[in-house]
Amino acid sequence: MRLLFLAALVLAFAQPFFIKKNSKVAGNKLQIIYLDNSFSMSAKKGARSVLDIGREAARKQVQHAVPSSRFLLITNDKPLSYRAEPADKVWRAINATEVTASTKTIDQILAIAQSMMQNEGGKEADLYYYSDFQQNAFPAQPDKNLLKNITFFGLPVQSDDAADIYIDTAFLTTPVLQTGKSNTLVVRTHMSGKPPKENPVLNLVINGQVKSAASLNFADKNESVDTLSFQVNNTNWQSIELTVNDAGMRFDDTFRITARSSPNLSVLVLNEGQPNPYIQAAFRAYNGFRLNPVDIATAPKEWKEYNLVILNGITHIDEALGKSLNDALQQGQSICIFPGRTPNLQAMNDGLKQVGDLHIDGIDTSVQTASSLQQGSALVKDLFEKIPDNVQLPVANWHYIITAGLSANQQSILSFRNGDPLLARYTPSRGQLYVCATSADLQSGNFPGSYFFTPFLYEMAMQSGGSSIYAITAGLQQPVYLPLTNATERNTVHIYGKNTDIIPAQRANGAGLDIFIDQAVQQPGFYGLCQAGGGDTTQVALNQDKHESQLVFRDISALKSEWKGENIKWLNITDSGSISDSEDGLPPWKICVFLAVVMLAAETWLLARPKVVA
Repeated sequence: MRLLFLAALVLAFAQPFFIKKNSKVAGNKLQIIYLDNSFSMSAKKGARSVLDIGREAARKQVQHAVPSSRFLLITNDKPLSYRAEPADKVWRAINATEVTASTKTIDQILAIAQSMMQNEGGKEADLYYYSDFQQNAFPAQPDKNLLKNITFFGLPVQSDDAADIYIDTAFLTTPVLQTGKSNTLVVRTHMSGKPPKENPVLNLVINGQVKSAASLNFADKNESVDTLSFQVNNTNWQSIELTVNDAGMRFDDTFRITARSSPNLSVLVLNEGQPNPYIQAAFRAYNGFRLNPVDIATAPKEWKEYNLVILNGITHIDEALGKSLNDALQQGQSICIFPGRTPNLQAMNDGLKQVGDLHIDGIDTSVQTASSLQQGSALVKDLFEKIPDNVQLPVANWHYIITAGLSANQQSILSFRNGDPLLARYTPSRGQLYVCATSADLQSGNFPGSYFFTPFLYEMAMQSGGSSIYAITAGLQQPVYLPLTNATERNTVHIYGKNTDIIPAQRANGAGLDIFIDQAVQQPGFYGLCQAGGGDTTQVALNQDKHESQLVFRDISALKSEWKGENIKWLNITDSGSISDSEDGLPPWKICVFLAVVMLAAETWLLARPKVVA
């Protein structure tokens, strides 16, 4: 019994030797831990969040690992390191992991794991996936190519009764913020999970002061649409916050908007003939625009003060007018041409040559309905939260057939079935040239009376001066355009915030820069954009992506039926954070220790038993 006790004890302490020997057969197997720390992991399971439970389980896995084990830790922020790290360092990193605004899908995690495996020179890897398996981030079926040479261990940790109330979106009912007048905000709030016992309260806070409030009533719906009114008395940037008192999950209880009144948005309309009533009505509806309609024969020589120049009913473009158009585009201004109908196409083409590689080939007199809308266009993407499937596009009774060379950089915004553009944007230089293929009157079609006409004109007017309303959503790669004529590689735009000074990704666009804020910062809040050398500061609001607010999780039983195979294993995780033993059973060293205790007990019993005297 004593010899068996010593043998079992030796085998238990010899475990590292056997593991090392077995690893030579199995190859260099990399140990990767993914700890999901997205905002949805802040949901409560009992008294603790699911992140706390997953974090404790991951700590125990590392703590109870074989001595000298090394791990790669991945979170949604970034990997701890791109090289395997000792268990004690990984343990401390797991302990310090907190929720973050960043998110990653399983495909992104597997791609990172494949890259790390190549960096480590390993042939295989074990991926331990601690997550709530939210539907937005985890597909119902696996990608076999990404799982090549990876053994996936699923460790689900989900809340039993997750509930959330979040502000989906909010927008002003007017295209510009008006000073000294009542402004109206439309707020769309959603509910996920069980409804609250009492109706939540929606508060409107401007520059830190509560301005208005409304009680949310979801009734039998999961959505509440409310309107709040407010007034501002100056033209400075206004930091607008909409908050809801949701006690469950707090990360998405605030929606932010920055806005300022822009009284200097000036529009010059050059009319050949009578002024256009639709253009006049569009810009006179709000006091944020200053409209100057003049006859083209008495056009001002300088256009620098105007954000948008509209040519209405034009049937010829002479050399002087062509030069003025070209100068305005070189300065980064926006031009919009609504041509008049004329058989003398050469009178139009002579002037268009001075602007860009544009040419009118002829007139199509058939009645046609626009068949496509370019949703990625700058004029379109901010009009709808989602383009309706049954949206009615404009009808043209006739239109010019316009062709453009490569240097004109054509983008068709509205186009017909045969590919001819009804409305197109051209960027032959720094500014933006918009050309409609037909006139802006009801004899030529219903475009002036359509839903798109007025919003398109507003967007054109605001593009050259930058927007006056910002509510950016993280993760959507929405650039912020800043009109900076003196921007250089040495004088770039910085993002300024609380303890933040970052140079984001930026690229030239016309007479300014496109700034990609959400590539540099993910934490929601208010940020300032300014050149390092000084100048005007543009305030922008960054909001959390609402995917994390949609608390819809995969059914683990259904996942197990689809995610299965020799390299896919599912483990259990308890409230205490311990991982149950997998299909492989107890580790050999535990078995040896158990046998050693049994042998010791047997030896003790043999020594202590009464001796039989013959």
